[in-house]
Amino acid sequence: MVKPIVVAEGTDEREWTSWPAVKAWPALDLDPPGPPLVVAPHPDDEILGVAGLMAMLGAADLVAVTDGEASHPDSTVHSRSELAAIRRAETTEALDRLGLGASRVHRLGQPDGGIDAKAVTDALVPLLAPGRWCLATWRGDGHPDHEIVGRAAARACEVTGARLLEYPIWTWHWAHPGDPSVPWRRARVVDLTPAAIAAKAAAIAAFESQIAPLGPAEADAAILPPHVLARFARPFEVVFA
Repeated sequence: MVKPIVVAEGTDEREWTSWPAVKAWPALDLDPPGPPLVVAPHPDDEILGVAGLMAMLGAADLVAVTDGEASHPDSTVHSRSELAAIRRAETTEALDRLGLGASRVHRLGQPDGGIDAKAVTDALVPLLAPGRWCLATWRGDGHPDHEIVGRAAARACEVTGARLLEYPIWTWHWAHPGDPSVPWRRARVVDLTPAAIAAKAAAIAAFESQIAPLGPAEADAAILPPHVLARFARPFEVVFA
């Protein structure tokens, strides 16, 4: 992920959990016609956003658009190629911890910070079919890569008739309850079982390169500090349907 987005503390998680509107959002019907296709701009986006849902469904295919090699662009510890290898391994471990170790992973190898929207759409189209769930980052999420992937997934769903479900990640950081730029009317809630909550926490913990410093230098600081992770420790997840 691009580090500057988390320079500020962002919206405190207590603002979100105390917002009455959240309790009024309808539940997402967990009735996919088969394993969903989950699209992640960077390794960990899918885990932060919808790992609980993936665990509850018990099956999912993953499209890893990039290998996340630009998470620490000036790292004094790892090269970009080393970071890419680390993050690929972390994804494998996270899926194992969700009980989804047999999931099919499609790696597109797009450059972190330089995603080609058309190439992503072209890669997604043959993986989708009418009615199949396609979970991708929200098109307005505030991170360029997230938005490009969201738009590419939306186009692929238009072409194939698949069902697009968008999951917000950085929205929880920059937005505020009731923010008119966020499509709250499309929000659907997935209440997580205790087992799914535990599995998601374990899967997030697999991304050591993101949740802990790589080294003492500022360039190697954690990308996902505790105040960010708090937004993904909820007993529910949200998608825009």
